[in-house]
Amino acid sequence: VTMWFDNWRWSGVPFYIRSGKRLSKRVTEIAIQFKQAPHQLFGTAMEHVTPNQLIIRVQPDEGITMRVAAKVPGQVTRIRDVNMDFRYGASFGVQLAEAYERLILDCILGDSTLYARKDMTERGWELVMPILEEWGASKAEADFPNYEAGSWGPEASFSLLEAQGRKWRRP
Repeated sequence: VTMWFDNWRWSGVPFYIRSGKRLSKRVTEIAIQFKQAPHQLFGTAMEHVTPNQLIIRVQPDEGITMRVAAKVPGQVTRIRDVNMDFRYGASFGVQLAEAYERLILDCILGDSTLYARKDMTERGWELVMPILEEWGASKAEADFPNYEAGSWGPEASFSLLEAQGRKWRRP
C-alpha cells in the first residue's frame, strides 16, 4: 500500500506499507529511506551508493540501525555502506520478552496500557468496513495478489514500488 498524508510536513512523501503472513522472514520494522543529495560530493564514486536509512527494529532483535554511506579511509575515494547499531539485548544484557508474553503478563497484572481502547478499536473498524464492503461487492477476490508461503510477498507489491523507481528493503 502507498499512503500519502495531507499536511505540510509530509506533503509529497510516500509511505509504503507491506504486511503478510508466512513471509520469508518474521520481522517487524520501520525503515526510513532518506533522499539522495541533489549533487554528488565525491563525483562518480557516489553513483552506486544506496540511500542512507534509519531502521527501527520492532521485533525480533529490537533496536535501531542508522545505515550511512561513508568514505573509506585512504587516498582513493571509495564509498561503502556502514551501520551504526543499537540493540537492546546486547546493550542491556537481557533477553526481551516476546510481545505476547508482555501482553499476557500485563493482562494478569491488570495493566491495560498497551491494549487498544474501545473507542480506538471502533474507529479502526469504521475506517476499514467501507473498504471491506466495497471489496466484497466488487468481486475483487479473483484479482487478489496471493503469494507463495516463504516468499517476500506477491509480485504486485514489487511492481508497486518498481513503478515509482523504488524497491523493498530486505531485512
